[in-house]
Amino acid sequence: MIVYPNAKINLGLNIVSRREDGYHNIETVFYPIPLQDALEVQQAEVPSFRMAGTPLDCAAGDNLVIKVLRMVQQDYELPSLDIYLYKHIPSGAGLGGGSSDAAFMLKLLNEKFQLGMSYAEMVQRLSSIGADCAFFVQNKPVFATGIGNIFDPIELSLAGWTLVLVKPDVIVSTREAYSAVRPAQPEHSLPELLQQPLETWQGRVVNDFEASVFAAHPDIAAIKDQLLDLGATYASMSGSGSAIFGLFRQPLEHVEEKFSGCFVRQRTLE
Repeated sequence: MIVYPNAKINLGLNIVSRREDGYHNIETVFYPIPLQDALEVQQAEVPSFRMAGTPLDCAAGDNLVIKVLRMVQQDYELPSLDIYLYKHIPSGAGLGGGSSDAAFMLKLLNEKFQLGMSYAEMVQRLSSIGADCAFFVQNKPVFATGIGNIFDPIELSLAGWTLVLVKPDVIVSTREAYSAVRPAQPEHSLPELLQQPLETWQGRVVNDFEASVFAAHPDIAAIKDQLLDLGATYASMSGSGSAIFGLFRQPLEHVEEKFSGCFVRQRTLE
């Protein structure tokens, strides 16, 4: 059985307050995008886990796909499996690639072996893996609050807009991104801002991580500026970075040449 875990972007990200447990309360909108990994699971006599594509800087046993498998094996009897993961979604990018792999692995196991897990159970199980993992169960735009784990549906469509995604050869850790932020209540409601025409978003729909990340990594800031110079109606960093995306009315020509040395993808959204 093969599934295709997809990435997400953040439309706005407000860091609202610091919690007593050391985490932060945030407000953001998760929006799924058509940048996908490939995950195949088959029964096998000898269990195995293979990876290809974009390299990951972690041991196989630390991969979230394997963590999900071990979690499920604690409560359900599964046969030996051959697992093959092909990575397209870059890591350290703020695109949720690992979280998506985890959620799609759980959905795959639930369907393939008829485990009977409800949506609520899958969400509960994924919450122990990562705050945003559960978003990828339904995989629809949501307004996320709490630590990024409380979801409310939001009516929002970027259909017809061309997404240009650029990730430089830089990884920004979540810890680094949070280290210099100053939590504050947003002046305007993010869902209300996103209901306004997209042409009004720039400068109003903001990512609070940008100030600290851009100060530490000017090359990332330069990519956002370049996307705007190329005509993006809206451009922003996704999550804690380092990926930057721009939304354009029309596709760009020779886009990969404009961002030499970077991971670049362009897609008109449906």
